[in-house]
Amino acid sequence: MDLLKILQATGQQDKIVNALAGQFGLEGGQATSALSGVMGALAGGVKKNAQQDGGLESLMGALQSGNHAQYIDQPEQALQSQEVGNGILGHILGGKEQSRAVAAQVEQSSGVSASIIKQMLPVIATMAMGAMSKNASAQGLMGSAVKGVALKGLMGMLDQDKDGSPIDDIMKMVGGFKK
Repeated sequence: MDLLKILQATGQQDKIVNALAGQFGLEGGQATSALSGVMGALAGGVKKNAQQDGGLESLMGALQSGNHAQYIDQPEQALQSQEVGNGILGHILGGKEQSRAVAAQVEQSSGVSASIIKQMLPVIATMAMGAMSKNASAQGLMGSAVKGVALKGLMGMLDQDKDGSPIDDIMKMVGGFKK
């Protein structure tokens, strides 16, 4: 799953990068690099969760119930939603230890300090949910009662190169932000 491409498809990437840069005192390139690294890590977490028993249903339920699209349409809302973002992060990554590991990894690839990345994580998590929500809605997956349809749509989001296996796409993302 390339959450950054999903985010770009919303047409709000520049607005989001500018909001992140302004909030965290970064240059645009730094904000883009940090956003890319965090989104890659979140994509891996989403994929892992979706493969667990009941994970797909949980993800679809969260996408349907949270009005997450607002965080894409109005990025300033994400900047003010730390509690929501921390809840999303806990679900996607599992806990503070995993969040710290992501921050350290993204620091190495982006040059943005891990302390700033830690602050950005909940904000970007809300934006990731917003991007997935908008994408799922655009693909007609919201409100779908048929698990097979939802699974096919989610797997399509995960399998970016359309080779039938999302695993290689996740591995490319992980390799792409380890630099």
